[in-house]
Parts: sequence; C-alpha cells; structure tokens
Amino acid sequence: MGAVLIFEKTTRGVFMIVTIKNNVETSQIDNLLEWIKSLGLSTHVSRGDTDMIIGLIGDTTKLDIDLLRSLDIVDSVTRIQETYKNANRKFHPENTVVNVDGHTFGNENFPIIAGPCSVESYEQVLETAKAVKASGATILRGGAFKPRTSPYSFQGLGCDGLEILRAVRKETGMPIVTEITSVRYIEEFEDVDIIQVGARNMQNFELLKELGRTGKKILLKRGLSATIEELLMSAEYLMAGGATDIILCERGIRTFEPMTRNTLDLSAIPLIKEKTHLPVIVDPSHASGLNRLVRPMSLAAVGAGCDGLIIEVHNNPARALCDGAQSLRPDQFDELVKAIDVMLPLVGKKRG
Repeated sequence: MGAVLIFEKTTRGVFMIVTIKNNVETSQIDNLLEWIKSLGLSTHVSRGDTDMIIGLIGDTTKLDIDLLRSLDIVDSVTRIQETYKNANRKFHPENTVVNVDGHTFGNENFPIIAGPCSVESYEQVLETAKAVKASGATILRGGAFKPRTSPYSFQGLGCDGLEILRAVRKETGMPIVTEITSVRYIEEFEDVDIIQVGARNMQNFELLKELGRTGKKILLKRGLSATIEELLMSAEYLMAGGATDIILCERGIRTFEPMTRNTLDLSAIPLIKEKTHLPVIVDPSHASGLNRLVRPMSLAAVGAGCDGLIIEVHNNPARALCDGAQSLRPDQFDELVKAIDVMLPLVGKKRG
C-alpha cells in the first residue's frame, strides 16, 4: 500500500495530515480506524489507486496527537493552518485534471478557450467559432448574460443567447463556457459544458453554494480586488457543496494604474498552483482591456505556468456590443496561437 493521508479537523478548524509509511498492511489501517472511531469520531474514507484519505469529524480533542505520532505506521504529522481545506494542495498533492469533452486542464495539455465577449447573434457567434476552431481553440466562450458596471450598457441576450450557444455547439462540436449571474438561472445552465462565475460574483456565496451542489464544471474568476486566499476560499465554497471540477482564472486585479483596465497578476499563477491542486488559466483580454496587449500577456502567462487561456475574439471588434477594444480579430488570434505553440514545449505542455 502507498502513502496514506489521514486528515483531522480540530475544533479550532485546523486540519492535520498524518502520512502513513509505505507497505503498511490493511489490518493495521483497520486497527487505526477502529481506534479513531472508539474515540467517538466519525471518519470519511476516500480510496484511490495508491493512497487513501481519511477525514476525521467530531471532537478531536480526545485524540492523543503524541500517541498518533509514535505509532510505527506513522511517517509524519503536519497541520494545515489555511482556512481552505478541500482546495488545499496539502489535502490533494496531485493536480486535479478537469476533462471537458476530451480537452483537459491541469496536466500537460494546454486548452485555449476563445470567442466573443457577448453573444450578439447566431451568425456572429458561428462565424467567430469556426474561425477560432480552425486556429486551434478547443472550447467556445460567449456571454449570454453580461453583468455590466453601467445599467445602460448591453446586458446580453439572456436565455436567447444560451440557445444561440447551444446551436453553435451543435454546428461546430465545440464545448461552451458562459457566465451565470444569478441562482435563478441554474436550471437554464444544466447542459452548459462549463459554467463561468465572473469576477463580480466570485464572492456571491449563495450562488457558489448552489453551483457546488450541481456537480457541474465551474470556471471561477478572481474578483477585481480579491486576494489569492479569497479566491481559494470561494473555490472552497464550491467544493464544500460537492463540486470537484473547478478551473481557477486569473483575470487581472484593480490597482492604481490607469493606463490599463486591470493589472495582470502574473505572480499569482505559480503562487496559486503552489497552494492548490486546481488548474489555473489566464484571461489576458480582461487583464489589460487593450487588444494590443493580449499577445504579450498571453505569452507571459504561458511562461508563468498557466494551464490554459481564455481569450476574447470577435469577427468585427469595431462593431462589438461589449468590450470590442480588448477583442482580437480572428487573424490576430491565429497568429497568437502560432506563437503560443512555439512556447509550450519550453514549459512542458502541448496544445490540446
């Protein structure tokens, strides 16, 4: 048997990882479980191919930590101080791989999500989708619901926009990702391949709790002024509800610099990947708000180790109803993908 991790949740909300030595007999593990249960604690056991995780629930003050450390089968005991548990890499050392219709985030593959900021018409989305797919994009993005700063700005086509995305998915075979803005629309998103939680809803905890219960694949964007820990805590809300397939997205944060829409936090990419097992992608379009910066920011994100990109592409950015200034033309996107392909081998990834 390989390493066994036992996770203890103390009354102060601190997890403890107990790593069991290799080649421990099953009977020894059973004896340990019986001892834990005899203390009035319940256990949650998760068995993998090579390891097993046991979650302890209850009043763990009855557990003698020193005695636990002294057991022959115990290799080490460490505490998890962070408030996020399920999203913590200490809890789940191996990368989580999110599979979306054969396109995987979190391993050596590097999917590219592309499409318009907002769904404007069937023809617009279809033309853009065909162009980005031909260039190498594997998943189609498009906003049916658009939370905007101004109530007078284009708010999206709503459910009609979802129908357009479904029709384009059927035509092109591309999975779709689109943003949800309210709990009341969850049923409408039942067949959406990836549900996006936008920056403005990152801390909409009621929405996160409901989405967690759906078991759907979630793309969670970092809030405009959110810390890395706050992003991970939002992921924790989803995971506490039962979600497992979560993709985090760095999309730039608000700083005092006025020359760009946001400031892309490149340092967040390796830091987040250090703290969590969840895949991390980057949105270079929202990060700066300027289409001429999308290419260099995309390449910088690849170099920083991200697991994919989500890029805004419009068939006619000058006439876009939303965020045309940050959208690439299809020919610009094609050139960008070629540059990305040159960089991917340097970071041990391949487009997929």
